[in-house]
Amino acid sequence: MPFINSLVSLALKSRLEEISRFKKDHASSSQRVFFDLLREAAGTDWGKKYGYANIVVEPNFNKAYQLFKGQVPLSSYDDLHPWIEKIISGNKSVLWPGETKWFAKSSGTTGDKSKFIPVTSDSLEGSHYQAGKDLLALYLDCYPKSNICVGKTLSIGGTYRPDSAKNNILCGDLSAILMDNLPFWARFMRVPEISIALLDEWEEKIEKISHETIKENVVALAGVPSWTLIILRRILEITGKKNILEVWPDLELFIHGGVSFTPYREQFKELIPSDKMHYLEVYNASEGFFAMTDDFSRDDLLLFLDYGIFYEFIPLEELGEESPQAFCLEEVELGKNYALAISTNGGLWRYLIGDTVEITSINPTRIKISGRTKHFINVFGEELMIANADKAIEIASLKNSVSVREYTAAPIYFGDNKQGGHEWLIEFTNPPEDLAVFAKDLDDALKSLNSDYEAKRYQDLILGFPKVQAVRKDLFYDWLKKKGKLGGQNKVPRLFNRRDYLDELLSFE
Repeated sequence: MPFINSLVSLALKSRLEEISRFKKDHASSSQRVFFDLLREAAGTDWGKKYGYANIVVEPNFNKAYQLFKGQVPLSSYDDLHPWIEKIISGNKSVLWPGETKWFAKSSGTTGDKSKFIPVTSDSLEGSHYQAGKDLLALYLDCYPKSNICVGKTLSIGGTYRPDSAKNNILCGDLSAILMDNLPFWARFMRVPEISIALLDEWEEKIEKISHETIKENVVALAGVPSWTLIILRRILEITGKKNILEVWPDLELFIHGGVSFTPYREQFKELIPSDKMHYLEVYNASEGFFAMTDDFSRDDLLLFLDYGIFYEFIPLEELGEESPQAFCLEEVELGKNYALAISTNGGLWRYLIGDTVEITSINPTRIKISGRTKHFINVFGEELMIANADKAIEIASLKNSVSVREYTAAPIYFGDNKQGGHEWLIEFTNPPEDLAVFAKDLDDALKSLNSDYEAKRYQDLILGFPKVQAVRKDLFYDWLKKKGKLGGQNKVPRLFNRRDYLDELLSFE
């Protein structure tokens, strides 16, 4: 075991040295990526339109970056959609040099409109697969006696196929694209077999994954927490075991992302009761791989600066302005929340991905994902972010000895003798003895975490006491199923500034 780990660690040693260098000098790494991206794309249709050739000849980064901001607009998916349609129609070198074969199909959290995010060979190799090797290198550096190299990783992903409506392009969940194009060495380290992993009927997939992997020596899990829990619980039902360690005694790592792990932490501890179990968070999306845990004593993520992605940061107060300010990495402020814009080797340019991040460390650059630019509640000036809500749910759950499976919240509007407030729908694994006490603890936790919320709750003048409802088991699962949104890439919206999702759930209840 240590011998295998030593061989792998030796092979990855030079990469650890590279990571160490960019952690010490983030500015030069970010600037290098900026110029590399623009040079590569100067001859594309996009690069020609926005004058990349005259930007890259400017040797001074600060001047070049000002030119870039002046010539290239911040973009949403709708802005890039006509360009992506050109690629889908068979045109080459539109947003990135050469041909783009794959598209990650995404509909956001639970929306109906599909997005087709281009996935290039350069983004697969230089971002996603490089991140997989870096994850292994960093984990073995922290835990050299690990069994990670001799067991299997249970990867829970989606599906993809040719889309006849889109010129037969290969499109689907990013996780499926990654699995089907894995390097040969990675295929030996994962389960289930590809034919099961890429099934598009989610309930059939759960059954087949559960039955196949029981026989394997699974040492690691990788997936979205909510869907991973569904599979783990199904495995316990099939085997009759009390916890997952009775099925997989060598299990030591869960690689998770997609949603905050905070509301799920206690549920995993119940199913995997081991102080040797490690939890490694990754921040990846259809648009690229951005950050991961590199220090298990911290709860923030190291931003990787050499994956072919150039980052820009827009202060939240600037969103919605006609010309919002954007800042490069050297200009960000510690402790501040920003909306993230990226330019990538997948052909996305100044693309607002919809996430908000808090800067927790400057050099090296570390972040926490604080929410979504569209998923928050700010009807009354309370500026409630998902990070606040997740942490408050965790605090209230611990105080009441309960665990929360899923939740969502939305505003209660003023009117007809109704006070403004927030309404919460919560699916408990084990309900609290007194829901009113839980609601009080949730409210108190939100006040302690968010000064804007606390100010609006003062003497109930603006925000009333939260309305908390415990909903039936599997409500959220059944709702996603009805919408055709089962699968690891689909998530329940935690917070929303309108009542669309919450009222739909209430009618479904």
